[in-house]
Amino acid sequence: MALALTLSTAGAVAAVGASAPSAMAAPAAAPATSAAASSDAVQQGLNALVRTDGMPAALATVRDGRGRTRDYTAGVGDLATGAKVPVDGQVRIGSNTKTFTAVVVLQLVGEGKVDLDASVDTYLPGLVRGEGIDGHGITVRQLLQHTSGLPDYEGLLEESTLRTRYFEPRELLDMALGQKPAFAPGEKFGYSSTNYVLAGLIVQRVTGRPIAEEIDRRIIRRIGLRHTYFPAVGDRTIREAHPKGYRRDSADAPLADFTELDPSAAWAAGQMISTNSDLNRFFTELLVPDRLLPAAQLAQMRTTVPVGDGMAAGLGIFSRTLTCGGVYWGHGGDIPGYETRGGVTDDGRAVNIAMTTIPADYAVTRHLEGVVDAALCR
Repeated sequence: MALALTLSTAGAVAAVGASAPSAMAAPAAAPATSAAASSDAVQQGLNALVRTDGMPAALATVRDGRGRTRDYTAGVGDLATGAKVPVDGQVRIGSNTKTFTAVVVLQLVGEGKVDLDASVDTYLPGLVRGEGIDGHGITVRQLLQHTSGLPDYEGLLEESTLRTRYFEPRELLDMALGQKPAFAPGEKFGYSSTNYVLAGLIVQRVTGRPIAEEIDRRIIRRIGLRHTYFPAVGDRTIREAHPKGYRRDSADAPLADFTELDPSAAWAAGQMISTNSDLNRFFTELLVPDRLLPAAQLAQMRTTVPVGDGMAAGLGIFSRTLTCGGVYWGHGGDIPGYETRGGVTDDGRAVNIAMTTIPADYAVTRHLEGVVDAALCR
């Protein structure tokens, strides 16, 4: 996920917010497979993320197969004041942005302006060069599916500088191309945000417009995502009601407010801001042919390669197996201050959950994914 840098586990926070009633499945620790499971599984799961796993706050929006929606909160939205978590508040969505970028690329494929199996050099001639790296041998499809072998620039970023430093996309690319490739193009899956910096540059070269404008015109306004946007250059704020995001400078340091930052280091790979309900709407609409993508391009997006641990990678989207059978489709994202997970099923169930720090221990992320599973397996 974009800017998924290692942080320390947050300290425990006791305050837990109330939620609307629900009819979900069992708690994250034991996802249920029957209707007799606890009716407040999502709330219990969020409470555990706060009380046991030490997240400052967690918030969720769940939609069942009948279109009924419930919002949940736990923890506090501001550690300094103890303010409540805003229901369905805005958060930085990190690498969920990649799916938006992939949709625009695939729309251009449907319009005959981009060929998935053309080389990157077709659209960005001479740009992708480095030791063992040649854009002639990397396809657009491989960018979107993370099978290009391109090295990731993220590990070269100094996270503490992200609050104020602006990065040009070409600067991010130069960082990546100074490294050796992870593997030969097409050899296997290897997650790298560098792929999506290039995808964003392809969109801009083909359309002649900024990626932010294309995402707004082609997706946000088209399906009415009222609380979703791609921050403008220099915009370090979150516009609407939101829980504050936190990070630690070191394992022993206290949680520090990291809500405001310059997200340019994530760009087309992770810069956007949204809400849980808007993400549910986006992924739900995405799975319906001809809403955002023609049927042919949607089928290409959903053609996957195995990743492991019950996951498979499509073009800008992942499928993940459910404990109750079947799969859900989504992405997820990390950016300093926030972590999000969620997805939708083909029959219209949807959930998205956000936490207000990135946990150092991946076990906490697995707990979060367990709540996603519980919400969808009712």
